[in-house]
Amino acid sequence: MKLSDYVAECIAGLGIQHVFLISGGAAAHLVDSVSRHPKLTHICPQHEQQGGAAADTYARIREGMGAMITTSGPGATNLITSVCNSFFDSIPCLFISGQVATFRIRPTAALRQKGFQETDVVSIFKSVTNYAVQIREARQIRYEMEKAIYLATHGRPGPVLVDIPDDLQREDIDPSTLPRFTPPIQKKLSLKSAAQRIHDLIQKSQRPMLIYGAGVRISGAAEEAIRFARAYHLPLLLTWGGMDLLPAQDPLNMGGVGVCGPRAGNFAAQQADLVIGMGTRLSQMITGGKQELFAPLAKKVMVDIDLAELEKFSSSGLHLDVKVCAPLSDFFAAASDYTPPDTDRFVSWRKQITQWRKEYLICPPHYFEEKGSVNSYVFIHELSKHSKKGDIILTDAGGNLSWTMQGIAVKADQRVLSAWNHSPMGYSLPAAVGAALAKKRRVICIIGDGGLMMCLSELATIVRYKLPITIFVFNNHGHGIQKQTLDTWMGGRYTAVDEKTGLSFPDFCAVAKSFGIPAVTIKDHRQLKQKLGPILQHKGYQLCNVEITPNQKIIPMLKFGAGLEDLDPKLPTEELARIMNRGSSNEG
Repeated sequence: MKLSDYVAECIAGLGIQHVFLISGGAAAHLVDSVSRHPKLTHICPQHEQQGGAAADTYARIREGMGAMITTSGPGATNLITSVCNSFFDSIPCLFISGQVATFRIRPTAALRQKGFQETDVVSIFKSVTNYAVQIREARQIRYEMEKAIYLATHGRPGPVLVDIPDDLQREDIDPSTLPRFTPPIQKKLSLKSAAQRIHDLIQKSQRPMLIYGAGVRISGAAEEAIRFARAYHLPLLLTWGGMDLLPAQDPLNMGGVGVCGPRAGNFAAQQADLVIGMGTRLSQMITGGKQELFAPLAKKVMVDIDLAELEKFSSSGLHLDVKVCAPLSDFFAAASDYTPPDTDRFVSWRKQITQWRKEYLICPPHYFEEKGSVNSYVFIHELSKHSKKGDIILTDAGGNLSWTMQGIAVKADQRVLSAWNHSPMGYSLPAAVGAALAKKRRVICIIGDGGLMMCLSELATIVRYKLPITIFVFNNHGHGIQKQTLDTWMGGRYTAVDEKTGLSFPDFCAVAKSFGIPAVTIKDHRQLKQKLGPILQHKGYQLCNVEITPNQKIIPMLKFGAGLEDLDPKLPTEELARIMNRGSSNEG
């Protein structure tokens, strides 16, 4: 068997059906082997970064692995942004790069380059992968492929990179005779005492709050997590990465939380007497910059598979009362030994949070009265009404990400995705390609005008593979949220944020039509009501240019570095005074 054929067989063995790749001299044998494998279909994006994003989202939707193959040098280095997406969001992906032949690899680090397009990609990728390795002998391939796949999918998941020189790709091997990787023996942790302590804390609590994040689904424990919440009748706050775990109308779903979170969710976190975070690393986007001010009345519990995430608060002032380092599935198995009471003690607490949600609307009525353009919150409100069960909704970065996640009302079985932590502009369009190939569902892609300029070429990929993707371009003719940042820090002194200060944008409908994609514009709320329904009933690919209010802001948004001090004035006077004396004013 040719070595490259073995690599293709390994990919097929993961259950992957679509392999994203861009051909090149150092990857020719890998590409050929994938194209000839009966269980694999190769997909050709227009750029390696976009192929990486598609593979990443393919993995998210299938809840398995994704794969991308590139050639050496610039082909591999173009991947770096998408590898970061996978690494920071804990997405298992297999990235394979071709490399120059072994006899062309530089003998020492002192020599910059020996072979044409030679690059030491292992050193470049090592800090943003679970594992990165270069194959130096053909007999290594089975061991290293098995090791890479294991490390991508065990512990905290993430991407891996295998770099394979051209001359080794064409060697004949007998896989049955090659060294194998033996996974380390995993010690089974006893989580009985941790589960009991958390059970006891819930029993003593009057205002508990669960916070679930993307890690709940990544760990494969979504069903157990929802059962746990229902068993104790616990109100749930969902991070952006966990927003699609429950429909918006579920009685336990109290909405979002964080720097751009709805006020109600922040009130709930800040006035809770117990906060339990699971599948979330409680980043500063959740807690606010001054983490010592997060949930000041609460005992704090965190369950996470990564010890470093549990230990990172030692210098921040945020104290965790209970730290559990374990897979969520193991924790929920231990927690099932404890029987919660039949009585729902938290009815009034949930009613209070629900009342805050009614008082502090993300999309208040006067937004609908705006004329001459489309208020982004109104658009997301209308999109939520028209979306269907099972839709896959992808959003990009900056304003369109924040507006979507603040306002989306998730329905049953919908997925709502973005590159949460690295958050590059230009992610959601190639991600939509991966999503459409991963599952045969309607895919809705939301992207800003700036983001679309960074991945325009993927319109060709959508047409080539006839993918049913509806693209909504949030067009505010600039990098609108940068304007909001500059208003805060530079007194409104704008540079490189719109067409007056250096940027340039085309007629997006004309561009779409040049690729053969039907296109339409929505200019105001009247057209939004007229056109949105028919647009979403369209079966094929299409693009809709949405003229967003140019000075649209993210509301609410906490000032960078501030504490999450969203406190309700009804809070008892002595508690309010104690919190407010801790040294930070509310800048949200």
